[in-house]
Amino acid sequence: MAVNVVLDKALDKEYENKSLDEILSAPPSALAGLTEAHDKQLLETLRIKTIADLADNKYFRLAAALADLAKKEG
Repeated sequence: MAVNVVLDKALDKEYENKSLDEILSAPPSALAGLTEAHDKQLLETLRIKTIADLADNKYFRLAAALADLAKKEG
């Protein structure tokens, strides 16, 4: 089943037409709002090199899960 998702507001322009594999392999600065300075900080502090690394980071995953749980409590 083909799925079409519009990511033009979530990604930098050069990544808008890339495959999901290419996007996940891209540096975090491919996400709209992040810069190469963020790439450097994420690499130095959390060893995050790609968007996939960012998505798999245990701290970000835990924070997202806690925020989701808090929404269900209210």
